[in-house]
Amino acid sequence: MSIKQENFTLMGGRIKMHRCHYNPTSDAVWLAAFAPHGVKTVLDVGIGTGGVSLCLLANNPSAQITGLDTSEEMLSACKKNAALNNFDIELINADITTWRTSRTFDLVITNPPYFNGTPATHNAHHNADLPKWISRCIARVRPMGTFCIITDAATISTVIGEMSKKLGDINILPLFGSRNVAERVLISGRLGTHGISIIHRGLSMNQDAILRDGLTIDEFLSTVSGT
Repeated sequence: MSIKQENFTLMGGRIKMHRCHYNPTSDAVWLAAFAPHGVKTVLDVGIGTGGVSLCLLANNPSAQITGLDTSEEMLSACKKNAALNNFDIELINADITTWRTSRTFDLVITNPPYFNGTPATHNAHHNADLPKWISRCIARVRPMGTFCIITDAATISTVIGEMSKKLGDINILPLFGSRNVAERVLISGRLGTHGISIIHRGLSMNQDAILRDGLTIDEFLSTVSGT
């Protein structure tokens, strides 16, 4: 990420963001890079200021994205960021755990509130009922659609336990920082399938090909394998 005047950029400048009291971290770039290519309809649960969705749109510009958040302030910032990048995102002020809708999506994606304790001033990533959050996200996935999540490594038993009730073809990708244990984990699954779970070789959280060059994870792995 680079800072320039009142804005900063993601994906090596492909996405511009207004600076505000809550700015997306590298988690947003990683989650967008993990998403399947070619999806038509996407629900971003807890969209915040739009980091995940805008990075996803950089690689899938024709995707129709709906963003859900309980904070009107976050949604206002997201609207400005979408306009800054000439993208249109449908924004809904609602809580996924109580949202009443029959709509389903090709992809439901989320960077959930996985921490417990005293919330930060922006109230992000704190004190949610994580199993309920995941369950309600999965309820919005269309048959054969995909659910993608990035979470703290400490929560993976909760996340996978909830996902395995409804999803198959679960893919698990650990992300490592400076320590020898995973700090974040990317996990996806498909609704209505019964394929096995796969744990992939972990990647460095500081991988420039993802964060700076804006490659998707599939693109990066294909360059590494030479296929």
